[in-house]
Amino acid sequence: MTSTRERQRAAARARLEKEMAERAARARKRRQTQAIVGAGAVLVLVVAGTVWLATNLGGDDGTDTAAPQAGNVQCAWTEIPADQRTEQIKDVGLPAAQQPSTGTQTMTIDTNLGPITAKIDRAAVPCTAASFTHLAEKNFFDNTKCHRLVTEGIKVLQCGDPSATGKGWRETDGTGGPSYRLAEENLPTDKRPPYPEGVIAMANSGQPGSTGSQFFIVYGDSPLDPNYTVLGTITGGMDIVKQVAAAGDDEAFAQQAGGGHPKKEITITKLSMSAPQG
Repeated sequence: MTSTRERQRAAARARLEKEMAERAARARKRRQTQAIVGAGAVLVLVVAGTVWLATNLGGDDGTDTAAPQAGNVQCAWTEIPADQRTEQIKDVGLPAAQQPSTGTQTMTIDTNLGPITAKIDRAAVPCTAASFTHLAEKNFFDNTKCHRLVTEGIKVLQCGDPSATGKGWRETDGTGGPSYRLAEENLPTDKRPPYPEGVIAMANSGQPGSTGSQFFIVYGDSPLDPNYTVLGTITGGMDIVKQVAAAGDDEAFAQQAGGGHPKKEITITKLSMSAPQG
């Protein structure tokens, strides 16, 4: 007959086996949970990695859609449709979308009468400065005439049309420029006069986002409406501009926008932009 002690030992073994079985079951459940969580984490990493690759490496159309890095801005270039381009439009491609927004550049306009220089602040006109840099690298302005001079009302010498067919400080259909346009920047809405002597500014069609390549040098305070990008400030060669102004114009545009071709011809032999400094 089984003794009481043996029965107690059997009961203890049964309890221990039950406890060990429960522990094993809990351990299996933990492992299953960990496996599920691990698989989920791997899936999240895979998805995140895929998104990162698609964002940073995807797309082969040459368009930079990444968020601007520190010290950069995202510039928008509006291409003129091919069927709307005239013979005066010169296709030199598009500048990069991301552009530096710090530092200053020196624009050097070498002419048949001598050099004209200007200081450009990239913080004020990052996209316009980028456009000029791009066009200068493509020799866009080289061997082009400054096509318009105005000596009454406003005092400006206008350049930047590779076809030299422009008739006013507004770039209109039929005048020369690049195959893209950009938005206006640094408008002098709080300045009086908006365009004082020594300013170099951009022409446009009178509509927002129509700035191209044509620019004008202001050689006397001019009461233009503040609708034109102030590109920079002339730092040298203003005497050359005033010599051209003193010779007068042929009044070819007197009945349209005013002024005419400069009687003293001035031709840009080379326009260059320095690398941003500071």
